[in-house]
Amino acid sequence: MEFNLYAIIILAALVGDFLLGALADGLNLRAASETVPAEFAAVYDAVAYARSQRYLWARTRFGLVRGGAELAILLAFWFGGGFGWVQRLTNSWAGGEIVQGLLFVALLALGRMVYSLPFSWYAVFVLESRFGFNRTTLGTFIKDLLKGLVLSVVIGGPLLAGILWLLGRAGSLAWLWCWLAVAGFSLLMQVIYPAWIMPWFNRFEPLEEGDLRRRILAMAAAVGFPVQRVQVMDGSRRSGHSNAMVTGFGRAKRIALYDTLLADHPADEIVAITAHEVGHWRLHHIWWLTVFHLVHLGILFRLLAVFLHHEGLFAAFGVVPSTAAGLVFFGLLYTPVELVLALGLNVQSRRCEYAADRFAATATGLGEAMIAALKRLSVHNLSNLTPHPLTVALEYSHPPVLARIRALRSVTPPAEETTP
Repeated sequence: MEFNLYAIIILAALVGDFLLGALADGLNLRAASETVPAEFAAVYDAVAYARSQRYLWARTRFGLVRGGAELAILLAFWFGGGFGWVQRLTNSWAGGEIVQGLLFVALLALGRMVYSLPFSWYAVFVLESRFGFNRTTLGTFIKDLLKGLVLSVVIGGPLLAGILWLLGRAGSLAWLWCWLAVAGFSLLMQVIYPAWIMPWFNRFEPLEEGDLRRRILAMAAAVGFPVQRVQVMDGSRRSGHSNAMVTGFGRAKRIALYDTLLADHPADEIVAITAHEVGHWRLHHIWWLTVFHLVHLGILFRLLAVFLHHEGLFAAFGVVPSTAAGLVFFGLLYTPVELVLALGLNVQSRRCEYAADRFAATATGLGEAMIAALKRLSVHNLSNLTPHPLTVALEYSHPPVLARIRALRSVTPPAEETTP
C-alpha cells in the first residue's frame, strides 16, 4: 500500500469520526442529571431513575469499546494488506469482473459480520438482558442472522451486480443511471418491505375488535387517513421496547402496534401514539424524507463518478483498480460527507417529530395523553432524559423527551399529574 493523500484523508476521517463520537459520549455522560427532572417526578422514583443512569453508562461504555475495536480491526486489516489479499484471492477464481467484484464485496461483508457477531451477541444477551429488555432466544438470534444473509444475497446481490455493470458499461453518465436504478429500487422496497419482508421476521395479527380498534379507526377517518388494516406485531419476541408504525401506499396502508405497547399503555395513550405516526403521513414527512434520501443518493453517485478511477485511491489500499474495490474505498472516503448529511437529516427528522406531536395533540385532543405516553415510554425504555446537545445533533432523529413535552405544553394546557 501507498501512504498517499487518499490514505491520509481516509485515516483522518475514520479516526476523527470515532473521536467525535467519543467526545459526544463523554459530554453526554457528564450531562446526565443525578436527580430526576421535575417533569418526571411523579412517574420516576429514585431507584428506577438510578437504573436508567446505569443503563446509559453501560450502553455508552459498550459503544466505545465496540467502536474502538472495530476501528482497530479495520486499520489492522488495511495496513496489514488485507484488501490486497482478498482481491488477489477473488481474482484467482473463475468469473468475469462482475462476478469477481461481487465475491470481493461479499468476502469483506462476511468478514465484517464475523468480527461484529460477538458484539451483537453481547449487546442482546448480556447488556439488554441485564436491564430486562431482551426476549430474543438463541434460536431467534441465529434465524435472524441467517435470514439477513439470505436477503443480502437475494436482494443485495442483483442490485450490486447491476451497479457494477452500469459503472463498467454506461460511460460518463453511469452515475446517473446508477442513481435512477437505486432510487427506483429504494421506492420499490418501501412497498415490498412491509408486505413481504417484515412478516418473515415478525408475526402480524389483526387487532381484536373492541373499543381501541374503533377509536383508532375513527381517528384515522377523522383526519382523512385511509387505513386497510390495524395489526398487532409480536415485538415482544425480541425486546421489551415498545413502538408503533404506519406502512404502505395508497389505500393499502396499515397500522401496526407492538404487543408491548398494548400491554403497557392505556387506550388514550395508544390512540395518541397512533395519531403521531399517522401525522407523519398526513404531513407528508415520509415523502420529504424520501426526497432527502434520493438527493443523498444522487450526491453519493455523482461524487463516486469523480473518484472511482483515481489510481491513488486504489494505491492507498494496495489493490489494482477495479469497480468493486472503488465502491468499497469510496465508501470510506465519503465518511465526512456522510456525517454532514446525517446532521442535516437529523435536524429535519426532529422537526418532523415536533410537527407529528402537534398533529396528534390537535387532531385528537389527547395532548395530555401524548405527554403521559412519552413519559411512560421514557421510563419503560430507561431513556436518557438529559442528553448533551452534541449527542442530540449526531445521533438523535427524535428530539429529547423533555423538549418534546415542552413543545406539547405549548398546545396542550397542563393537567393534574397522575402516576401511570
